[in-house]
Amino acid sequence: MPDLGTLKRIDPRTVWPREAQDFTPWLAAHIEHLGEALGLELELVDQESPVGDFSADILARDLGTGRPVVVENQLEPTDHSHLGQLITYAAGLEAGVVIWVCRELREEHRQALDWLNRGHGTTTEFFGVVVELLQIDGSKPAVNFRPVAFPNDWSRRSATATRGGNLTSKQQRYQQFFQQLIDELREEHRFTNARAGQPQNWYSFSSGARGFTYGVSFASGGRVRAELYIDTGDAEDNEAAFKSLHDAREDIEKEIGESLEWEALEGKRASRVAAYRDGAIEDPDEKLEQYRAWAVERMLLFQKVFGPRIQKL
Repeated sequence: MPDLGTLKRIDPRTVWPREAQDFTPWLAAHIEHLGEALGLELELVDQESPVGDFSADILARDLGTGRPVVVENQLEPTDHSHLGQLITYAAGLEAGVVIWVCRELREEHRQALDWLNRGHGTTTEFFGVVVELLQIDGSKPAVNFRPVAFPNDWSRRSATATRGGNLTSKQQRYQQFFQQLIDELREEHRFTNARAGQPQNWYSFSSGARGFTYGVSFASGGRVRAELYIDTGDAEDNEAAFKSLHDAREDIEKEIGESLEWEALEGKRASRVAAYRDGAIEDPDEKLEQYRAWAVERMLLFQKVFGPRIQKL
């Protein structure tokens, strides 16, 4: 007979005694774990982000769509006050995604999130996520984020496609291309948590370091681009990071195996390091398969070569 351990749930307050001082900072530092549970690539933007006289616990960004994401925490059963705050923050920050992380989602509040997700003229997505601490025998506690309220089309279809009406043939090709790209990167390489391709000409992925993202796009001039995009929110920090990487240009390009374009993006705060190849979304399917294979290879190379360097930055 197999020797199995006993799984038990632990009170989250034993690890995070204070919600604001302990749990929120921890979640902000590990926002990717919450994103993984929802199939989103989340990047921290701000903590205690002001909305009038109030402040949202966490403001993040969904890298795959660029949408603002509001996260509200509650290490207790949900209450009406926090539901009102969620809606206030969603409106004040023009959030595309709202996540209510709680110890227990009351049934009336789950029904409220389901009602909000039915649309009524808005494309904002609302999630209710229960945070659990699990332990097997005497092991270290492990965090489990369990979604209990979510949009009807979650993880299956693009919200833009289902709520934004019919897509053009070009949008459909973009969505199909990026759906296959992120599926391969997620399932075969564990590169991303993302699940839903979007009908747009780009997709961004988390690097694990705030202000640095990897991306694939169909650029102007009939080119496909794989990039490291630098935008920490501060122009001087961006410039310093770009210069530090540029100083190692010879080694970086040798490790990647090709010359890159180092783009300071004049007139913009951000900068970019990119590889290009010819290609357009209107090309035949067999060509798109080649572009996708090229993009997967470049994303893995960028992660391998740039990853350790940007962590040091």
